[in-house]
Amino acid sequence: QVQLVESGGGLVQPGGSLRLSCAASGLAFSNYDMTWYRQAPGKEREPVARISSSGTTDYADSVKGRFTISRDNAKNTVYLQMNNLEPEDTARYYCDARRSRFPSYWGQGTQVTVSS
Repeated sequence: QVQLVESGGGLVQPGGSLRLSCAASGLAFSNYDMTWYRQAPGKEREPVARISSSGTTDYADSVKGRFTISRDNAKNTVYLQMNNLEPEDTARYYCDARRSRFPSYWGQGTQVTVSS
């Protein structure tokens, strides 16, 4: 059974940092492209950062220079380091695993709240 479990969310003040983790099990993790998405109340889910199976990264314009995605294939985990957080970053953050010709998978998400 495939599981993606996000952790690391919480309440942080503007300008603060958080590191999200997404631990995967039940799949050949190193073969999957991993994406962090977020969804704020009343808004659609949007991609934040992506890392391919080969390590290529891509970011939404709104987080470039502030967020860094990375992966540790030995630990089957993808990370999202979030620095200089803004209230607009408040959302539930989800990780997604995709591989061509295979089903895709989502985690349950972790809440990030940026507020003073």
